[in-house]
Amino acid sequence: MPLPRWLAHVNKRVFNPMEERRGARPVLMHTGRRSGKAYRTPLDAHRLPDGYLFIPMYGPRTDWVKNVLAAREARLSVDGHEVELEAPRLVSKDDVWSLLPTDTKTPPGITGDSRLLRMDSRGPASKD
Repeated sequence: MPLPRWLAHVNKRVFNPMEERRGARPVLMHTGRRSGKAYRTPLDAHRLPDGYLFIPMYGPRTDWVKNVLAAREARLSVDGHEVELEAPRLVSKDDVWSLLPTDTKTPPGITGDSRLLRMDSRGPASKD
């Protein structure tokens, strides 16, 4: 069961900017599907053999998930470099969790049929 939507609004306006300033988490860079505005969302990014897995804690209907699905691409700033990502798709936790290290903990509220966002790496992105 996803976390409550009101908490998503608090995170977006208060905690996400603080997390980005700290620089301790990967940041997903994506474009607004209606506004065309550039967004930066700090997230946990789980490395897969061919890309990354993201866990939408507020469910797959969050703005950042819808933006990435609409744009069909994004960039991820992780460990001091940027990676271009493509081919976003929603997958069930049961279908991909075995690709992660065995000690990866399942976040609260995430079940086997929860929808996660999987993206393929395209290669290093050019620096702006």
